[in-house]
Amino acid sequence: MRLLPYSTLCTLLGAAALISTSSFANVSDMKHPKDDIETNAQNHQKAPLAQVGVRPFYLLSKLDDPELKGRLEQCTNKPFYRTEFALGHRGASMQFPEHSKESYQAAIDSGAGIVECDVTFTADKQLVCRHSQCDLASTTNILANPTLANKCTSPFTPADPASGTPASATCCTSDITLAEFKSLCAKMDGNNPDATTVEEFMAGTPDWRTDLYASCATVMTHKESIEMFKKAGVKMVPELKEPSVTMPFDGYTQTDYAQQMLDEYTEAGVKPSQVFAQSFNLNDIKYWIANYPKFAKQAVFLDDRYDTDNLDPNDPSTWTPSMAELKDSGVEIIAPPLWVLVTLDDNNKIIPSAYAKAAKEAGLDIIAWSLERSGPLTTDHGGWYYQSISKAINNDGDTLKLLDVLAKDVGVRGVFSDWPATVVYYANCIGYSSKMATKEPTKAENLLGKDKPSN
Repeated sequence: MRLLPYSTLCTLLGAAALISTSSFANVSDMKHPKDDIETNAQNHQKAPLAQVGVRPFYLLSKLDDPELKGRLEQCTNKPFYRTEFALGHRGASMQFPEHSKESYQAAIDSGAGIVECDVTFTADKQLVCRHSQCDLASTTNILANPTLANKCTSPFTPADPASGTPASATCCTSDITLAEFKSLCAKMDGNNPDATTVEEFMAGTPDWRTDLYASCATVMTHKESIEMFKKAGVKMVPELKEPSVTMPFDGYTQTDYAQQMLDEYTEAGVKPSQVFAQSFNLNDIKYWIANYPKFAKQAVFLDDRYDTDNLDPNDPSTWTPSMAELKDSGVEIIAPPLWVLVTLDDNNKIIPSAYAKAAKEAGLDIIAWSLERSGPLTTDHGGWYYQSISKAINNDGDTLKLLDVLAKDVGVRGVFSDWPATVVYYANCIGYSSKMATKEPTKAENLLGKDKPSN
């Protein structure tokens, strides 16, 4: 065979390359999406890998929506990355004691880009991470320490079967000092109302959670959570909890409390852009708007009107103030429970509620809470968090159905979850990009989940 001259060969190869690049819109279109994921991993250097574990795959196995299931199944072998669409609710509290170092680390490892410390205060006015000021009897081992148990607002009282009185105990962070708080172990939230002993009372973990990782979890101060989250490179979503004691508390006012929480971020050198300060108290939000405008840009109003004013998500006359009035007052982000954002159409299909539509029309961003806090969805059709769509809920895979509607149809900015890996899996697979996202979806993610939700 006669060889071509080198110059001729180069000319032919160049022409072939020109034909190739002009014949295909993108050479990657010739490859399987999985190949794109593998070759584009370098594009995610700013977004750490996430370890989603087995739960998203379990939920996927139960999903009975063929179209959504097909889209999500294409991602089973892909890598997953941290996303701020996933907010760790009290950390990763489905499996780890809430607001513990271990729970926070599990949320970070599973890909939550934002992690929550609910903030309350001790007797010496130091800020600590607890969901409620007076939940220590259910979330720590305080009752096992006689010295500290005697300081509780209401010490342990055993159940009285004859009268039907349940066992009880009320132990508050404000009952003890910071040093005493730090001596506690966090445990899984729960108590046994039928208990006749302290040991029985403390052994009240719901059967759909686990005590495998709750031998003595580490309680956290607010400052410690800031340093942990800062080191991990995740953003922070502190909630200023409503005090259970009368304010002012020993001269400590609500304003002092609201100010102290944000001051601890400033003292730690954390930029306001890294913090999403929350409160159910609209006056707290307004205080931050007036006095901490940089933090207030992404302050989150946790909407409790569903509870206080019997809010009907499909009746605007029950919303006071209106969405437009909230926006005009300076509120930028609103966060209601899951059920407020959705309803059912005539075919029992999950759709956005009038509340959700009005919030978006007013220019409010929305964060939803809290996915995977209900236990098995086969029990009572999901319970409280699913009450507006209970007729459509019958298996655990419906978690993904709701998540899909929240992302694509409601257009939420982020979703709190007790097991944030589920939201991480979904966000990575669908290629969802929110205003809080740490990364834009890659070409591979868009190939895998072709439909991007609207914002």
